Amino acid sequence: MTTNIRQAAGSLLVVGLAGTELTGLERAWLKLVRPSGVILFRRNISHAKQTRALLAEATSYCNIANLRCVDIEGGTVDRLRDAVAPMPSAQAVAQTGRTSLMRLHGELIAKETLAFGFNTTLAPVLDLALPASAGVMGSRSSSATPEGVVEYARSFLGGLRSLGVVGCGKHFPGLGGGTRDSHHETPGIRRGWQELWNQDLVPYRELAAELPMVMITHAAYPETRSGDRPATASAFWPTTVLRERVGYKGLIFSDDMEMGGILKYASMEEAAILALRAGIHMLEICHSAELILRCYESLIHEAERSVSFRKLLMGRAATAAKLRKSRFSQPASRALSAAQLAGLRDRILRFAASVQAVSQ
Repeated sequence: MTTNIRQAAGSLLVVGLAGTELTGLERAWLKLVRPSGVILFRRNISHAKQTRALLAEATSYCNIANLRCVDIEGGTVDRLRDAVAPMPSAQAVAQTGRTSLMRLHGELIAKETLAFGFNTTLAPVLDLALPASAGVMGSRSSSATPEGVVEYARSFLGGLRSLGVVGCGKHFPGLGGGTRDSHHETPGIRRGWQELWNQDLVPYRELAAELPMVMITHAAYPETRSGDRPATASAFWPTTVLRERVGYKGLIFSDDMEMGGILKYASMEEAAILALRAGIHMLEICHSAELILRCYESLIHEAERSVSFRKLLMGRAATAAKLRKSRFSQPASRALSAAQLAGLRDRILRFAASVQAVSQ
């Protein structure tokens, strides 16, 4: 039973790494934990060959049908901007009003994603571009209206899907009304239920069947039933709203569990248990080996202590495995030649010029 619990606990984690190569310590804890995926950042990425080698070795310690994640939204959140070329932001592309460019945005990001050995980009952002959050979100949000967000995201997801790349809608239930950065603290978003349902949640309602993954935010919504709990720690959002009311059937993913938005509310040990109880399938921990191991051990300890949590853990692992198999079973794509990578860079630069020209 303990072995099964350990396998289940590890399978619910997607983890970050320190540098451009695995360290001996990382190999040791990856062998122990056996996560179901990795996420890389600019600190991990030098060039395509190096990144593909790092992903290949890291995922050799992971469960099958694993996630190989990267954040490429375009604009300020673009982990490949230095390795390939800067990609225009979602907002800049959406403001062209051309769905062909929105789809091409998804296709080019998909090509970059595959070229470096990834299978998942944590995009599109589905938050509304409201004045309250402009200082935090910048150009990451595509539109101030639900209809505009849906138009952009549907086209963008179509571009990803055409090349077999998995996208992730974020940050459920919405950061459009937030004035604080959840990387550092828990934003308290004072939007009532009807306002959220009729505006912020519309993209999730409209795109539920098209989103392979949804990321839950660490923001709190004190004017709703979830009170002061971050959405990642409240069953109201992932279970009652996303699964039951919206009818979402895909993979439910946490935002980085290292962020202040959750760790200022609860310790890693408490937060991990709260998130699984809330209805999240997989937990993302983006950097600290210590926090990854604390999360892993806390899930095991709680499952050994509590029969009900053990059943929940095993059930969550089974569901996540089924969803992963349906989305992440394809092997890594073939590496591009230097000439092909140069061609991709040129296409992105031409695309950026086109977006700018249309917007003027």
